[in-house]
Amino acid sequence: MSAASKLFLDEAKVARARASASNIADSLTGFVRARTTVAVERTLLRLLGVDGIEDQGIPLPNVVVDQVARAGRLDRGVMLPFCSAMAALGLEPQQVAEAAARGELDLGTWEIHNEAEARALGERIGADAVARVGRTATERRERMARLRPPNETMLYVIVATGNIFEDAVQGKAAAVQGADVIAVIRSTGQSLLDFVPYGETTEGFGGTYATQANFRVMRTALDEVGERINRYVLLTNYCSGLCMPEIAAMGALERLDMMLNDALYGILFRDINPERTLIDQYFSRMINAHAGVIINTGEDNYLTTDDAIEATHTVLASQLINEQLAFRSGLQPWQLGLGHAFEMDPAARDGFLMELAQAQLVREVFPDHKLKYMPPTRYMTGNVFKGYVQDAMFNLVTAWTKQGIQLLGMHTEAMHTPHMHDRHMAIESARYILNNAASIGDEVEFKRDGLVVRRAHETVEQTIGLLEEVESMGLFEALAAGRFADVKRRRDGGRGRAGVVVRAADYFNPIEAGLRAALQLDADEASHGNHR
Repeated sequence: MSAASKLFLDEAKVARARASASNIADSLTGFVRARTTVAVERTLLRLLGVDGIEDQGIPLPNVVVDQVARAGRLDRGVMLPFCSAMAALGLEPQQVAEAAARGELDLGTWEIHNEAEARALGERIGADAVARVGRTATERRERMARLRPPNETMLYVIVATGNIFEDAVQGKAAAVQGADVIAVIRSTGQSLLDFVPYGETTEGFGGTYATQANFRVMRTALDEVGERINRYVLLTNYCSGLCMPEIAAMGALERLDMMLNDALYGILFRDINPERTLIDQYFSRMINAHAGVIINTGEDNYLTTDDAIEATHTVLASQLINEQLAFRSGLQPWQLGLGHAFEMDPAARDGFLMELAQAQLVREVFPDHKLKYMPPTRYMTGNVFKGYVQDAMFNLVTAWTKQGIQLLGMHTEAMHTPHMHDRHMAIESARYILNNAASIGDEVEFKRDGLVVRRAHETVEQTIGLLEEVESMGLFEALAAGRFADVKRRRDGGRGRAGVVVRAADYFNPIEAGLRAALQLDADEASHGNHR
């Protein structure tokens, strides 16, 4: 929080809320680190370079992990039998996976004769995988240093045609029009698939499938246009869902710059098992951290299922929990695009001031974070002219409170994939307002006893109450009781729980160990440096 709060916030109260969120995160650490999931184990294989599908279309990482899981041996990790087979047969990772897919090799029944050799090989290839992820961060920094950097407030627009090649065309056009970030919306329902589709795809519903090949197509297109306009253009996709860590790995390897990655979103809005989600987010965020990726969280969704006036404190509470969980995976403040939204009912008296209070509050509580600010959607209207006014007011709050990532409102987004001219008009409006009101936040002060300040203080008080309640009852129990987004999710319910496995004492995951070392996570934990 800044030294001179425009909202006259009590630093002790903000610290109290953050400490409570830290305790909630601490209460999950032991649980998460004692378990793995089928998605985490598949991710390890992808980081070793395993890719492709077998003759029935099943991804090779699924084939290998399913063999080990069916045999009840996944508690030691997939890396041990996999590396043992590599060493004994003299094969590369891809060759072992292909042999398993052909039925020539069953990793579930593979006898490990020389465990020391297998572990030594795993340490070596695991270190290579960690280094490969780190090199993408280096390349991004080098490109950003050579090209003109993105704007301080990054203008974020979406493409979502279903056809990756058309997405590339539209993404390049948006970059030329002035967009800083191109987000490829993921095909409806992909978050519920317990596998990652393969290859370049040309069909999707409400979006385009997130595949490594599709990531590569978009990255190549945006790099090409970036060179032409002398500006680095950021690429975003989604790594939420049942394959969260796998897609994080794919994004890291193909140099995506942002990933939608929320600790609670999949639980609340996709009914994915809470245990599975919290384990997967822990490992996926380590990958994002080492790859230099900015994560975007999904608190904006809370206000689509709950009332923005009554439930605004749940947004701040979730942001604080997301922050603390992210720190425990090695993410830095600049990598946290914590989400919130302009979602007040337009009919509410002084709704703009309440929106301003929330945006300024989030900015002050998280001064070093990017923050991802979402446009009005719940109350967006079919009246195009009124819709433009709503988006303009949203843009004004962005300028006033200096949000870092601004997802632009487009009046046709809820009806169909936005046309190129829709993006152009959205970018033009945002640039006009951001430029003309650039210093408004520095010039205008709030009344100490005024509506904006009172609203912010009330939200802090409610946030403290909610976080301390969650701390007392436990996060799993709070989710079951519907404390967030007015949605109830049981700990033993939802999709994907069968993919959760308790780690054995000799569980082997050299890639996680390598990431933890690279991110200095053990040193941070030893010094209790998680509050940041």
